[in-house]
Amino acid sequence: MKAMILAAGRGERLRPLTDTLPKPLVAVNGKPLIEYHLEKLAAIGIKQVVINHAWLGHLLPETLGNGERWGLSIQYSAEAEALETAGGIKQALSLLGTEPFLLLNGDIFIDELPDITQALLVLNQQQADAYIWFVDNPAHHPQGDFSLVTSTQDIDLETLSLVALEGEPRFTYSGMGVYHPKMFAGLAEGSQPLGPLLRQSIAQEQIYGHCLTQYWCDVGTIARLDALNDRLRSLT
Repeated sequence: MKAMILAAGRGERLRPLTDTLPKPLVAVNGKPLIEYHLEKLAAIGIKQVVINHAWLGHLLPETLGNGERWGLSIQYSAEAEALETAGGIKQALSLLGTEPFLLLNGDIFIDELPDITQALLVLNQQQADAYIWFVDNPAHHPQGDFSLVTSTQDIDLETLSLVALEGEPRFTYSGMGVYHPKMFAGLAEGSQPLGPLLRQSIAQEQIYGHCLTQYWCDVGTIARLDALNDRLRSLT
């Protein structure tokens, strides 16, 4: 299984740090944020990683290299201008192959990656487009994104939850999921956000999900970066 880390965003709310660095290279407790992802991917046995980049993107391969120091093989998908999430995935499909892949936002931190076994079972047995993980709504996003509704129970699976456009309670998309490449095959080339494509598949009952309980942080502002630094320093 391959993983893709989304690293093409400009990081406006992290300026001035992102005036000289792409957002995933901003230091968290003395180490580039994206390196935490690479360490955790290697720990769960993933060997091949695709990273897209745009703003100051040359600094990512210069810093991370080919991934060998983590036991990984890293390939890069360079974007002249950021293509947004779905557009970036579309451009990288030739690197991702034809099997489901793990997608991670490059600007999040999580203590532990979720177990991908259930996600792969769901995609294979339900022929679904994606299995995505949610978190409880953070203070900066209290309205949430989608809800979860109990779907069915399979002999090989725990009770499944379909992602729904409406309903309560609502949860926030974590920026992590296992996606099937078929979901992006019909997209036109160019800049494309993920939201409309997700909503389309959700309306067709093609997206399953689960709400996580482990620590998660969207490192999108200086204040949240400072809070994450404080937390990690307190644990060392």
